[in-house]
Amino acid sequence: MDPARRALCVALDGSDRRWIEEMAAMLAPCSGWLKVGLEAFTAHGPELVTAINDVGGSVFLDLKLHDIPNTVRRAAANCAAMGVAMFNVHASGGSAMLQAAVEGAGEGARGERPKVLAVTVLTSLDGDTLAELAIDVPPAELVVHWARLAHDCGLDGVVASAREAAAIRRVCGPGFLIVTPGIRPAWASADDQRRIVQPGRAIAGGSDILVIGRPITRAADPAAAAGRVLEEIQAGLGATG
Repeated sequence: MDPARRALCVALDGSDRRWIEEMAAMLAPCSGWLKVGLEAFTAHGPELVTAINDVGGSVFLDLKLHDIPNTVRRAAANCAAMGVAMFNVHASGGSAMLQAAVEGAGEGARGERPKVLAVTVLTSLDGDTLAELAIDVPPAELVVHWARLAHDCGLDGVVASAREAAAIRRVCGPGFLIVTPGIRPAWASADDQRRIVQPGRAIAGGSDILVIGRPITRAADPAAAAGRVLEEIQAGLGATG
């Protein structure tokens, strides 16, 4: 697969199944991953994953699993069994839960185990919001701490802002996936994201996979918008040498 395409994950955030499937069919040829989140999955369940796989999409199931280790282990096995290529859990669940997620993914896999990521600090959160939650740690410091924990527990990578990518890479080394939401091309609105970065800069800074939703899916021509993003990603890849 083309490196730029492999680095693009389109978020199919919505409840209308027909719209989601149309977007999946349109965007699977130009994106490495298609993200199914809470809204879509709670509306349509595992059948939606099957439908996206059927049109050639690789599903990133974004449910941010967070529960006691045994429950997460069984849920992770179910994620693997339904055919997702990647899913995530929340790093704040602790080491036993993170390890259980990896074990469950291996138990449920029908072939290659799906990649398991840990969510660090949501890109909609900032220092003031963390303070509301009685977390007296700067977002960047907390992200790196949780990334190190995920790495030590055998996960494949993390979901983190591009602003922390370089620090994560220093701590976790090469081969550890950094999946970055909060990506907005220069020509797109920031919407409700706070810690945002443009695609080329995110790739040049160390992110591996960029999650982009509304700038592509709500564009008048989603495939053309994806093409513009791919050009920015390619420029970022060129900057990395």
